[in-house]
Amino acid sequence: MLSYTKNSFMLGIFDSGFGGLTVLREIHRRLPHLSTLYLGDNARAPYGDRSQEEIFQFALEGLSFLFAQGCPLVIFACNTASAHALRRIQQTILPIRFPDRRVLGVTRPTVEYLAGSDRAHHLGIFATQATVDSRSYELELHKLLAKNSVMLTQVACPGLTNLIEAGKEETEETAQLVKHFVSDMLTQDPHVQRVLLACTHYPLIKHLFGKSLPKGVDVLTQGEVVAQKLETYLERHPEMMGRLNQNGMRKYCTTSSAGISQLATRFYGSEINFEQVNIHG
Repeated sequence: MLSYTKNSFMLGIFDSGFGGLTVLREIHRRLPHLSTLYLGDNARAPYGDRSQEEIFQFALEGLSFLFAQGCPLVIFACNTASAHALRRIQQTILPIRFPDRRVLGVTRPTVEYLAGSDRAHHLGIFATQATVDSRSYELELHKLLAKNSVMLTQVACPGLTNLIEAGKEETEETAQLVKHFVSDMLTQDPHVQRVLLACTHYPLIKHLFGKSLPKGVDVLTQGEVVAQKLETYLERHPEMMGRLNQNGMRKYCTTSSAGISQLATRFYGSEINFEQVNIHG
């Protein structure tokens, strides 16, 4: 078990919108005493159709805000930001501007979990176009598994994040779109054994993927995996754990906070409220 020490810092969670609340929820379930500061850049969501340079700049602005609030450790809960900005930030920004801070993403811990499964021979990934185009999951997976030992099929899901943000996850439009994406995957690999919903919005429609996929196909979401890996990371880095405070939670968004609590509550699973901030000048 982790031991907590009292001080003034919080774990930062950054996402392009509200999808990262599904990760935050699982972190709070596994590490209930850990203080957290959540930032959702919903004014510019979704990131999935943005250019790589835009994604990098947006992620850097969000990260700089969280660091300025005193977060020594930040998790990019957004797959698109993890794929297009994380490594560049770790290699070129942190050593110069924030040498005592750390940033983690969702891609690597998820891939480690997938690679460790005995059902890792036929894998599928549903994600945004930007995440698929980055090839981040493919590249990380092939660092852990030989290319000829696994068949990885990736399907981009344009429009899905927008429908979820609009509160349309239970509509026929969304159900038909999911069926279309699943059909695309099964056409490419009819023997898929396990699929990953590699966008933190998609847990809200996990049941639609489950209904559309063949019986017996595992459908994974990232929140629980990331929370488990975070706990392991903090156990390996007690100096970081010692910098984090207990029993606090702050939530920020980049548009008017009026009227968004209902949407955010769907992702988090219980009532949640936000303060509006400007992170981009």
